Amino acid sequence: MRIVPKLAFLAGLLLSAGACAAADWQAVERVEPYAVEGATGLEIYRSIGERGPRLGVARVIAHTGFKLTWTRKYERQGDACVITVNRPKLIITYTLPRLKSTLSGPLKGRWDTFIAGVTAHEKVHGDFIKDMVKEIEAMSVGLTAENDPKCQKVRARLQTRLGELSQAQRARSRDFDAVEMSEGGNVHQLILHLVGSD
Repeated sequence: MRIVPKLAFLAGLLLSAGACAAADWQAVERVEPYAVEGATGLEIYRSIGERGPRLGVARVIAHTGFKLTWTRKYERQGDACVITVNRPKLIITYTLPRLKSTLSGPLKGRWDTFIAGVTAHEKVHGDFIKDMVKEIEAMSVGLTAENDPKCQKVRARLQTRLGELSQAQRARSRDFDAVEMSEGGNVHQLILHLVGSD
């Protein structure tokens, strides 16, 4: 039975307190590899299907996850409450296959093309996450609620907006995957190139 894993995007959004100017922070990006092996492109692809990270009930080729926390400061200004600091700490983790087998010749070239393409795909998801964080930062610093001495209204307003931005980022990633993983799409072509010459 041929296993056909798909690239997927996994995002765990952990929001607490957070952001100031975009120049004051940078995302931490790391790779968590998992081992695959094989002497042919099909064997390598099957190994990915057997060992790839689980997403729900299925295994996938790769995924991008992130942890986002905030250092946030609310200030009373008369009867109003203002968010004056909202500094993010963003850690993006790319889970990607790492080949244990030693390859040479055309198969090595096909593998190199495959893993470079998969990595580039996941990096786009990482860029979408960074864009979302920048949007949160831009809309939240200076966010004000009048007649809010306990800073409850501004918190509720912020949470509503955070939910909207998170949903927009997820939709953007889903739309990207739909194109990339469709028949003839970039990911589909990467898979065919890896296994097609055996």
